[in-house]
Formats: sequence, C-alpha cells, structure tokens
Amino acid sequence: MTLPPRPRRSADKSAPPRRVAKPLPVEPRLILFNKPFDVLTQFSDGEGRATLKDYIDVPGVYPAGRLDRDSEGLLLLTNDGQLQARIADPRHKLAKTYWVQVEGEPSEEHLRQLREGVQLNDGPTLPAQARRLDEPELWPRNPPVRFRKNIPTYWLELIIKEGRNRQVRRMTAAVGLPTLRLVRVRIGDWTLEGLDQGQWREVPAPGR
Repeated sequence: MTLPPRPRRSADKSAPPRRVAKPLPVEPRLILFNKPFDVLTQFSDGEGRATLKDYIDVPGVYPAGRLDRDSEGLLLLTNDGQLQARIADPRHKLAKTYWVQVEGEPSEEHLRQLREGVQLNDGPTLPAQARRLDEPELWPRNPPVRFRKNIPTYWLELIIKEGRNRQVRRMTAAVGLPTLRLVRVRIGDWTLEGLDQGQWREVPAPGR
C-alpha cells in the first residue's frame, strides 16, 4: 500500500529571525621595541634562545617585518594585518634608517656605489642614501664587537627602501666594508628616540 505524502509544514512566520552576533572590532595597536643583539624576532624558539617573549608581554601582537638576530634597534609590532603589510611589504617602500659600524675607512667611491645601488647575488639594489657618521652614542653591545687592531672602524648611515634578507650587511660587504655592528634607528616616521635597549612603548596606530 502506498502512503500519501506528508504535508509540508509552513514556516512559523511569527518566530523572530535569529541574530548572529558580530565580533567586536579589534582596536589596532602599535608597539615600538628596541631589540637587543642576539634576540630572535619571534615569540618562541625550540632551542632556548632569547625571543621577543622575554621582553614583551602583550597578547595578539606580532612583528611587522624582521630584524636579524645579530642586528639591534627598532622593531615594530602590531595586531593589525593591514598595518603589518603597510610596514613590512617592500612594495610600500617605507624608508628604513640604519647606523652601520664597518671595518675599514669609507671613501667617496664606497659611498657613490651605495648611493647608486650595488650588485648582489639576487640582483641590484635600489639606490640608497649613504653618508659617513660620527660615532653615535649607543648602549654597549653585549657581547662587544670584535675588532682587529690594525684595521680602523667607521660608522655609516644608510637609508634603504627595500627589505631583502640581510641586505645592509650584504651591501657594505659588496663594496669592501664588512659590517661589524648594525642598528636600525628609524622606520618611516617611527624612531628609537627615548627607548633604551630592551625597552618598548606603545604609540597610536596610524589610520588606514
């Protein structure tokens, strides 16, 4: 025997529509950190090395760009993906200023090469701003830089708008001036001013 089809139940139009709660917007945060030498630009490490977690206890932030373990100075951290991209993506060409202690005396020819761009194994660099710098007043590095007594050292200021791996070190090496110490002092309009080694402060995040 064939059973008749069950009648369809009509929707209860009197029932209120279900509301899906929207997540509250997260307020963008921006942190300036003076990264010491020998600290990894990440919050964890399986080998027990020093990381950002040893200095910064702020949930939800992550580095906007990188700074090598053997480099020091300004690192920006944020919880905002769009802001992170604006800071870290080389396409935005955000200027980064470095103070570089080099082995050997920089000549005008060295500076000219850096200003015009140098050839690296991954292609030529963009022109940089380069000048000699009087020895800056910086915190002592721990451990100290190893010097060779018979070779003088000098300081340069380099401003670049790229972000290749170990780019500044490779640029100075390419012109015959090996880097001994590298300190990033500015990214865009943000600077290290007022920040001692290992210190951080929060500043207003720029509007999108």
